[in-house]
Amino acid sequence: MTELVEHGELFIGGELTAPLGTEVIEVISPHSEQVLGRVPHASRADVDRAVAAARRAFDEGPWPRATLEERIEVVGRIKDAIAVRHEEIARSISAQNGSPYSWSVLAQALGAMMVWDSAISVARDFTHEERRDGVLGPILVRREPVGVVAAVVPWNVPQFTAAAKLAPALLAGCTVVLKPSPETPLDSYILGEIAREAGLPEGVLSILPAGREVSEYLVGHKGVDKVSFTGSVEAGRRVMEVASRNLTRVTLELGGKSAAVILPDADLATAVAGIVPAAWMNNGQACVAQTRILAPRSRYDEIAEAFAAAASALVVGDPLDAATQVGPLVAERQRRRSLDYIRIGQEEGAKILCGGGRPAGLERGWYVEPTLFGGVDNSMRIAREEIFGPVICLLPYGDEDEAAAIADDSDYGLSGSVWTSDVEHGIDFARRVRTGTYNVNTFSLDMLGPFGGYKNSGVGREFGPEGYGEFLEHKMIHLPAGHGSH
Repeated sequence: MTELVEHGELFIGGELTAPLGTEVIEVISPHSEQVLGRVPHASRADVDRAVAAARRAFDEGPWPRATLEERIEVVGRIKDAIAVRHEEIARSISAQNGSPYSWSVLAQALGAMMVWDSAISVARDFTHEERRDGVLGPILVRREPVGVVAAVVPWNVPQFTAAAKLAPALLAGCTVVLKPSPETPLDSYILGEIAREAGLPEGVLSILPAGREVSEYLVGHKGVDKVSFTGSVEAGRRVMEVASRNLTRVTLELGGKSAAVILPDADLATAVAGIVPAAWMNNGQACVAQTRILAPRSRYDEIAEAFAAAASALVVGDPLDAATQVGPLVAERQRRRSLDYIRIGQEEGAKILCGGGRPAGLERGWYVEPTLFGGVDNSMRIAREEIFGPVICLLPYGDEDEAAAIADDSDYGLSGSVWTSDVEHGIDFARRVRTGTYNVNTFSLDMLGPFGGYKNSGVGREFGPEGYGEFLEHKMIHLPAGHGSH
């Protein structure tokens, strides 16, 4: 039994502070179904306090007025502390959301550290001010911090998504109110402690665990200049609607239904080794997961057999066990959702090639077997809707044009991959697919390039100079004719 983690205060403006509300969030282990932690549920009054502190820190405080190197020094200390405490962070997240510990170390903790590190590199190389020759005379173009940022992060990769927002926002000179999910608030206290010890000035960062109603109040707050949100399409639409009342700028990183396309000349062993961890990553709870696998009809049976065998061999169990490859889903509602889609898929005529139920020997916990459907048509709900669980579809196609058409026939456009013996041909195929990130014979997410989606997968970008720029406003200063000329 993991020791109960209890926090009685909220992190507001850099200090642990008694909450103004009385609600409490109970964090439930998805493995044991037992309570593993309790934290205060932030109230609207707490949001008011945090936004007011952020507003003061931005309007009057030293952080936006510090040099970039001074900000890099503080953010670098945050990055270094995450590296030192990465095992503690990984254990905390795995205990809360069921992410396999081995994956948590790499993606949840060290991955977050890499986001902080990459953001420092981007900020250091970014052009914050430049002189141009205008039509009527010289102009100065400046990029200045956007202001107070509301950063709303999900439960599936809480530190990674927090870093994607916090690192560029802080480096740009913004102040931030971070809103963790009620499923995973415990690791945010580690982050708050790290930020305080790193020397962030008063008011620059607040962390408020809360549910949907308080989140909506935060993104609609008149004191907020920018909302950066990661979550579902439904929630993203609501964020945009609420933020639009104040014309608040928004960045939305939403869902996906990404296609991994296996071309006829692909090496099957390479494709299986690359796609299986990309499909079932984080128990299928990843927006970039390759949840549709497209196989040529000429090799369909061979590919189906290989993927079913690989999925069946995945080790399912306690997320804190280093051998586990697939853990439990974050909540009973998510387990029920996956099982509902498995039933829907069967009703639609798809065939279960492996999985489909509760893993043997795991009577407790929110577990679903790694499941692969064969004979899927792209019009089926299981091929069109984001399941966010370990349920993957294998779809046949005829020629390459049909493969590209199926990949694009989606409301989403977040990720994707192509597998082929000809990398140059794979690059040509990648250019055809309307999606924000793409992979040729690999699967990764590079923090120095822009990440985001086409269509319903989002608005704006994270990572790279494009993501950093989302936290900056552009200002043009007209100069008198002849100024600065020699």
